[in-house]
Amino acid sequence: MSDNLTHLARRFGLNRLLFDELARRKRQNGRLTEADIRELADRYLIGVANVYGTASAYDFLLDDSSDVYVCDGTACMLAGTQESLRKSLESRGLRVGKMVCLGRCHENHAFHYRGKNYSGVDHQHLDAILSGTYEERNDEYGVYHVGTPLLTGQALDAERCRRRYEEALQRPAADLLDEVRQSRLRGRGGAGFPMHIKLESVRSQDADEKYIVCNADEGDPGAYTDRYLLEQRPYEVLLGMALAGYITGAREGVLYIRYEYPHALRVLREAIDVFHSWGSLSTAEASDFAFRFYIVMGQGAYICGEETALLNSIEGKRPEVRTRPPYPSQEGLFGRPTLVNNVETLACLPFIVHMGGEVFASIGTARSTGTKLLSLDGHFQKPGVYEVPMGYPLSELVYTHAGGFRKPVKALQIGGPLCGVVPVSMIEELTIDFESFEERGFLLGHAGVVAIPEDFPMIRYMQHLFAFTAHESCGKCFPCRIGALRGAELLQKAIEEDYRIDAELLDDLLDTLQHGSLCGLGGGLPLPIRNILQHFKEELQQHFHTKIPAS
Repeated sequence: MSDNLTHLARRFGLNRLLFDELARRKRQNGRLTEADIRELADRYLIGVANVYGTASAYDFLLDDSSDVYVCDGTACMLAGTQESLRKSLESRGLRVGKMVCLGRCHENHAFHYRGKNYSGVDHQHLDAILSGTYEERNDEYGVYHVGTPLLTGQALDAERCRRRYEEALQRPAADLLDEVRQSRLRGRGGAGFPMHIKLESVRSQDADEKYIVCNADEGDPGAYTDRYLLEQRPYEVLLGMALAGYITGAREGVLYIRYEYPHALRVLREAIDVFHSWGSLSTAEASDFAFRFYIVMGQGAYICGEETALLNSIEGKRPEVRTRPPYPSQEGLFGRPTLVNNVETLACLPFIVHMGGEVFASIGTARSTGTKLLSLDGHFQKPGVYEVPMGYPLSELVYTHAGGFRKPVKALQIGGPLCGVVPVSMIEELTIDFESFEERGFLLGHAGVVAIPEDFPMIRYMQHLFAFTAHESCGKCFPCRIGALRGAELLQKAIEEDYRIDAELLDDLLDTLQHGSLCGLGGGLPLPIRNILQHFKEELQQHFHTKIPAS
């Protein structure tokens, strides 16, 4: 059935996606009616249940009557700003919903109203915002670098982008692939998979159509580096996609960008119009090469950060994880070879192609080359986006460049909710690269940094992680769908009642999640939970009737 839906979706192509049509009707009418669903089922030649199943999987395709959305992300929760904001909005007669996350982690008080995001001091001007008389304020955050600035120096404008594009097309695609191979660039979305292997795999496939998909669904709470690139350096992202297309033989690319980033959406549309205006570029190596971009706007589903769920979403199916193999490079979008990479990874390609893979590889460490972007939340003295060479000491970033913390902090969540919780006492041991984190029981991930204050109970934080996973689970596999919910219930009971947790029972639940889940959502949740159990035993022991194991 799933393969049949894929082939049906391909017949309509990227110009007439079912997912886009569902979003358009919801935006126009405020809700999806039964008549809408039946009409779309007939038009796209699929069952009513399939269309309803797709619509019901997303937060913003549901029949939601909210007037305004308050950010419910981890950074805003830990900042303690959102409850008073919610009450202030409700006192004005507004129906308040939730969004996760708006990428305003550096200043909090974040909310979304009528297609625009607000944060920081904006909450002091609610009446003006609601009346439409408030002059929109761009949120401000620092952008800093240590060493060579690959992604924080002078941004490409349209003219420089076109020159770089034309220069690259003068060279054989195989030469560009060799530059990426020499760079040893690893994916910046979390897994750290070598990019040249993906490029080679897609390039080697014999197919009439291939695709490049930019995963811009930056859903990790505390992360806003992709938002920075999309809003302030769109031409690096677009050029990276086009170069990947040239290397692999793909001529179409999809930017899957989250609903929660409306300003990024506007910036990208303008940049894409400029890119498309160049038309076909003919060079000695590339005869009439043109790369076309399509934007797909997400509708509120964290699971779409997983590459196969994202592909299902574009095709108009429920955003459920696919079993692998086959991998996307073999059978991806519409069943065709597809390269899927995140924003930061693709944005590195213009530098690598222009300056050379060896130059990129000379930065960082032998196994983690280049630089890494990190985003620091509002608990730091100097929050913002930082670019550092891979292998840079975490302590130098935290205490020297970011100035330490504004209030006592006991741990850092780095890389998103599934990448681990680092005690402050271990900051001195870590360097910012994949190997250092893995060796000490953490993952670098996306490298968004959220500080957990001393006065925030770790039992509540564990419950938050389970509840987040339960809400965002695609529901395809039992361990994630049921296990995350049971974990959230177990911890909530320990918080609200005189209930003591059985450590062995919790460990069994974590084992089931880790080994039985289809993807990194359910499979990744045990890592931060075990980090907390290991490093904060004394604080947590009062909630357990059996002794928490030593590790």
